[in-house]
Amino acid sequence: MKAWLLERRFYFALPLCIFINVFNSAPPIVKPVRAVAPALQLAGRGAWMSNESAGVSNPEITEQADDIAEAYRVRAGLRVTDFEHKEWHAARPIRITRYWSGAEAPPGRHAEARVVWDDEALSVRFVYRQAEPPVVSGAPRTDKKTIGLWERDVCEVFLAPDAKRPEKYFEFEAAPTGEWLDLAILWRPDERETDWDYRSGMEAATRTTGDKVTIMMRVPWTAFGRKPEAGERWRANFFRCAGADPTRGYMSWRPTRTPEPGFHVPQAFGELNFRGRKKNDKG
Repeated sequence: MKAWLLERRFYFALPLCIFINVFNSAPPIVKPVRAVAPALQLAGRGAWMSNESAGVSNPEITEQADDIAEAYRVRAGLRVTDFEHKEWHAARPIRITRYWSGAEAPPGRHAEARVVWDDEALSVRFVYRQAEPPVVSGAPRTDKKTIGLWERDVCEVFLAPDAKRPEKYFEFEAAPTGEWLDLAILWRPDERETDWDYRSGMEAATRTTGDKVTIMMRVPWTAFGRKPEAGERWRANFFRCAGADPTRGYMSWRPTRTPEPGFHVPQAFGELNFRGRKKNDKG
């Protein structure tokens, strides 16, 4: 019964611990954490915040196609706490501006994701403005995965390494508290199989400066069983959950358009293009 409830996570409200943080007066908060030891396991458009408000320093970056995101190749491995490394400014932004239904979300709920990759891992950085009281745990645990993390403020990325089988994918989540979650999913039309014991070896780190929140995830290639080649495309989707019921928001890069809020729709995944490094790339 417990697993059944967890599998239908958007349809049942679990008790929440709402913690209101006074962002404007608090110093920057950095919370780096590491997941459990890596183990190789394979499972069975609209208004957008300005470059200034999003913390984006490169206004010349042009918007990409709605269904194709880009992972930028970096030379050296980034640490999970490298929030402002220069390589991030070269990566193309992925705009998360709509609700799961496709309706435009208010600017205060928009987010931006950027993706980079190197020989060791995939790194994802989310940036957003905290425009409403955060819904987070008052006693976060970062030494192990947090089941039910999706019921709080959280950023998520779903990745399917085999573009021909997007129903077999991995889910990674991180909250502004530093809590994290990694799962392996096998989606079927009539059910969804979840490997709750999946261990990716992911790392997560967060930083809050004023009302700007930055969430980082770094996932080693062992989590997927292989490293992609330059030019390869995986299937992917990016999300942000924010706020409390009855006005809780479920934001998505690629809207899933389900009757009720839900992210587990591999048919709606876009593409993540692993770009190779070009000769004129700086850094």
